[in-house]
Amino acid sequence: MGLGANVGKTALITGITGQDGSYLAELLLAKDYEVHGVIRRSSNFNTGHIDHLYHDPHERGLPLTLHYGDLADASCLTKLVMRIKPDEVYNLGAQSHVAVSFEMPEFTADAVAMGTLRLLEALHWVDWPVRFYQASSSEMFGKVHESPQNEMTPFRPRSPYAVSKVFAHHMTVQYREAHGLFACSGVLFNHESPRRGATFVTRKITRGVAQILAGETSKLYLGNLSAERDWGFAPEYVEAMWRMLQQPEPDDYVVATGEAHSVQEFVELAFSLVGLNWKDYVEIDKRYFRPTDVETLLGDSSKARAKLGWAPKTSFRDLVRIMLANDVREAQIDPNTYRELAGIEPDIPGSRVIARIAREVAA
Repeated sequence: MGLGANVGKTALITGITGQDGSYLAELLLAKDYEVHGVIRRSSNFNTGHIDHLYHDPHERGLPLTLHYGDLADASCLTKLVMRIKPDEVYNLGAQSHVAVSFEMPEFTADAVAMGTLRLLEALHWVDWPVRFYQASSSEMFGKVHESPQNEMTPFRPRSPYAVSKVFAHHMTVQYREAHGLFACSGVLFNHESPRRGATFVTRKITRGVAQILAGETSKLYLGNLSAERDWGFAPEYVEAMWRMLQQPEPDDYVVATGEAHSVQEFVELAFSLVGLNWKDYVEIDKRYFRPTDVETLLGDSSKARAKLGWAPKTSFRDLVRIMLANDVREAQIDPNTYRELAGIEPDIPGSRVIARIAREVAA
């Protein structure tokens, strides 16, 4: 299957309203897919990341359709799969906040672990060729045995979220080996963007800087500043997801930049980009420390680079600049006021990043 042969394909995405789901939807639509997304029923709409892609469901022949569903409801998932008959399924839905998983371990396990199993079981019984992507996580490595981590590194999870992801990862391998399902796991290291949730530390930092500039607050409260992560740019990581499902054989891949930076480095850079000294504004709050934390995660994506032809393009510095420029703009401050942020386009529909990735992949 060639990387450009996508006309007429149908994809189903769980977690389409999240950071990764929205970028993936944009990428697939740019490649002429018919895209279906699963959203949870709520009294309030939580579709901000994909509103620009959505159309009135009464219109026919539209490339994006949303469906109510839940990873906790096996019968609903089965009905959706049978009705849509997707060529590709991307399982991005989860309770994905590590800190929250300590407070809600049962809900996390049901959504992340059992939700994946329910979806795999639905796909096991279809009578057409379908390809499945599982969003695995670098948090699975936990208290690491070696650095950097690759596809052969043992898992030692340190949170209910990570434990649940390990279950889902191994179950994906099980369905591939036992039932012949074309199932891939992408072990993605931390990937960020202006669409990252406000409670995740990177977005908390860039929004905090913007709020300080706007005079809305004077302090930013954080937890463990020494934790190191391998941070990449989310739109580039969804390209790797898609590439995995275009390969002749299913496999698992680590997706990472190969560089680790501490939370403190992220803080220092974000404040310095607008001429502030972080020490004047940051306070440590012990409530943000986790019962068991992961100190360092660093990925080796050699396999993805060699087999998928994938490589990260956005530097750590540029990632911080992109996120900060977006949050400064949202705080109604002109980012062009700051030399380092000047000229960075907002994260808007049809952004140049998505268009560039789509062109490069098609080529």
